[in-house]
Amino acid sequence: MTNPLYDTLIGERAGSAAPLLHLADGTTRSYADIAALAARFAGLLRARGLDKGDRLAMQCPKSSEAFALYLACLQAGVIFLPLNTAYTPDEIAYFVGDATPKIVVADPDAAAALQPVCDKAGAALLTLDDKGQGSFVEAAEGVSPMTDVAECDTDDLACFLYTSGTTGRSKGAMLTQGNLLSNAQILTETWRFTGEDVLLHALPIFHAHGLFVACNVVMIAGASMIWLPGFTVDGVLDALPRATTMMGVPTFYTRLLDAPGFTREAAGHMRLFTSGSAPLLAETHERFRARTGQAILERYGMTETGMNTSNPYDGERRAGTVGFPLAGTEIRIIDEKSGEEAPRGQTGMIEVRGPNVFKGYWQMPEKTAEELRDDGFFITGDLGRIDDDGYVTIVGREKDLIISGGYNIYPKEVEQLLDAQPGIRESAVIGVPHPDFGEGVVAVLVAEDAPAPDLIAIRAEVALRLANYKRPKHYVTVPELPRNTMGKVQKNALRQTFDGLFSDANASRKRAGA
Repeated sequence: MTNPLYDTLIGERAGSAAPLLHLADGTTRSYADIAALAARFAGLLRARGLDKGDRLAMQCPKSSEAFALYLACLQAGVIFLPLNTAYTPDEIAYFVGDATPKIVVADPDAAAALQPVCDKAGAALLTLDDKGQGSFVEAAEGVSPMTDVAECDTDDLACFLYTSGTTGRSKGAMLTQGNLLSNAQILTETWRFTGEDVLLHALPIFHAHGLFVACNVVMIAGASMIWLPGFTVDGVLDALPRATTMMGVPTFYTRLLDAPGFTREAAGHMRLFTSGSAPLLAETHERFRARTGQAILERYGMTETGMNTSNPYDGERRAGTVGFPLAGTEIRIIDEKSGEEAPRGQTGMIEVRGPNVFKGYWQMPEKTAEELRDDGFFITGDLGRIDDDGYVTIVGREKDLIISGGYNIYPKEVEQLLDAQPGIRESAVIGVPHPDFGEGVVAVLVAEDAPAPDLIAIRAEVALRLANYKRPKHYVTVPELPRNTMGKVQKNALRQTFDGLFSDANASRKRAGA
């Protein structure tokens, strides 16, 4: 193949009239329609001087045109950088400055705020809205479609995804064609996707889950998607009768379970529900099974690796676990004290090796060397264990990374903003179990003696500076933060203190009839 990922996903069906996207307005876009749209967009990229290895950043609403832009980048050999639509201009400035894309495609509503960011980085700014309209589409109308496909191999870069740790700046994970292709092929086989499947797609496409897991799997199988703009209970319930499968995050399932219309009759025909991007509470798993007669299939993945494990399609989908390593992926648990592989049942650091593991961090060779071992294993930072039956359980993270609603949150970023606010001496940001989001962000504040902190003003400043999913859902003030003898803040102690915060609040709401 001249371009393994593009050819497998769409090139082999570029002339097919089979449906790919079922849109909310009742229309359908075939594989041929999307391939033609991608070719036109790829022609624009070439006309604007983007060559193989150049970058394009996209921060715009979900649309069939935004999806086609991803495929256009593959066709042109351009590295695709999807960015969360909730990011503020301050946050975008870092990503654009680090990845140096030649073009940034953004929502027209954000164009004025992003223009100075793009000007500083030397990037052209074009727009694309939720209706698939904007200056990007207008510019593409005046160029010839790209008729060839960029020569690429499995080791060529396809995408950057920025991830966060607990120290230092955000890291651009470099994902190759081979990373994305091998992972999607294994998932297609593991989850038994065929051309008869219709995936209910309510996920965003700036995230690996919605784009690389959902879309790539569907295209490899020759299946189709019900293309919802986002998740709403009513929207999903309306689409369910036409779907065979659904991929979601725990929030989707908790909200569906709160809806009287989500019954065994409504869900009984579905072949598969999967969950990922955040921990699925065992309680949610059991409630879903009791309500629908079906067991959600939970799996485990990371930005740097794609999917690593999955509960079985056939066999027990064990609540509280993420199943078994995928075919071709190796998982080992390392005892951090001895550095040796831990015995079954013992908790240690999860390490992963396989064709799904990323190439490294963009312009961060030292960080890459820290997290990728010489033997190819990636140190995930997650703590887990493998039981006697081979099921993997994630028990926590060595680092303080918070995952809320499937999105990574870097606590230090929030803490730095909080520490700069009037009346705040210091802060600690933690994640604690949340019934909807997996983890909810809690800001633990230590106040100055005077004046008292104005929490209303602090919330307003946080809302201005940070994407919604990063904002604390609860603020609490304490006399001092717990520390060890070396002066390090003990976040484990804080997590224990506030462990039941959101479950207690949820229970109180239910008792009050809220």
